[in-house]
Amino acid sequence: MSKTVFKAVIGKNFGDEGKGLATDFLCLGGAKNLVVRANGGAQSGHTVETGTKRFVFHELSSGSFRGADTYWAATYHPDLYKLSEEIEEFKAVSGFVPRIFVSTKAGITTVLDVLLNMAFETARGAGRHGSCGMGIYETELRERAGYKITVSDLINSDETWLINKLSEIRNNYVSKRLNEEKITVAGMGEYGELIEDDNVVTNYAKTVYNNLKFVESVAFEQELFQKYEQVVFENGQGLLLDSECKRFYPNVTGSRTGLANIAQILKNAGDKLDEVLYVSRSYVTRHGAGELPCECAASDIPRLITDVTNLPNEWQGKLRFGLHESVEDFVKPVLEDIKELDYRPKLSLLLTHLNETDGCVMLKDGAVSLDTFREKLQDTGTFENVFLSYDKFAENIKG
Repeated sequence: MSKTVFKAVIGKNFGDEGKGLATDFLCLGGAKNLVVRANGGAQSGHTVETGTKRFVFHELSSGSFRGADTYWAATYHPDLYKLSEEIEEFKAVSGFVPRIFVSTKAGITTVLDVLLNMAFETARGAGRHGSCGMGIYETELRERAGYKITVSDLINSDETWLINKLSEIRNNYVSKRLNEEKITVAGMGEYGELIEDDNVVTNYAKTVYNNLKFVESVAFEQELFQKYEQVVFENGQGLLLDSECKRFYPNVTGSRTGLANIAQILKNAGDKLDEVLYVSRSYVTRHGAGELPCECAASDIPRLITDVTNLPNEWQGKLRFGLHESVEDFVKPVLEDIKELDYRPKLSLLLTHLNETDGCVMLKDGAVSLDTFREKLQDTGTFENVFLSYDKFAENIKG
């Protein structure tokens, strides 16, 4: 087999850019593909439509319709409780179950993380951080406090061990976390009742161990990568939600949404990225609380189509809309992101939702034609390729 090609799909803004579409696009052509989830967890919602099929991917990769296998890296937080639900739904649409690999070092998201996340966001009221209620940030905090549960722990133990471990976390860690947020178990309402319910912990543990049958553990990533013609890293969320993005703190995610995790994974494996595909709508969206520069009304987007993946929900509210600040500001997050690498791979851009803006890019100073925008991009020397998408289908993306 020839050398494995490594590519990455990264959202340039606040998420919802079209990373599912981009991953599906890179997996076209029949190559043997592995798609790596390297940040976040089940909070991602990446939509892929093939003309006859539509699916919103959370933990499975967006290359699944094309036969790509999925790998959860050590920096990913799998939710093994929810996995069976997604697998059943995908099988009903596709007729098969994708192959899923997982690093033995990956730390799982637990039911306690999810309940704490939901309780804290509810208590914040109008001051919500914009979390989607899936417990990713709480997982990160718990691990930093020394209560990490890895896939290796699960493989080498049983349900009783997990139940006891969760009870230990509930008794020794949850109370400290509640004090930090200045909330009591009684003040958590139904979430407090669920946290204290032993049946919740027991049922969670049983489901997790039942769902382990869907995944294959991996100790050495390099050996796995070498079995594929192409490895695509599919990141969740966007660069402006990176945990280290100080401009938009605290309304950011708990994970690294750019090249940081990918760079470390490939360095450990002795490999390098060949191409990074940054994804952006022709306008800007933000789902959840926090600053949105150049925010505008939905009516300011000329032919806006209702996004059925991002309908209003209890945790993040309505999808918000905005304009790109300028071409210079457009490339800033990318130029900052590639500092994570000590080399320069090929950089490409995928512009999506162009059908909604009459083939223009929406800037603060007014809509500009694609020709003008591409000329200005070329002047920055950032991207070698610009791909264009006018609909939902990867086959129709133009180079």
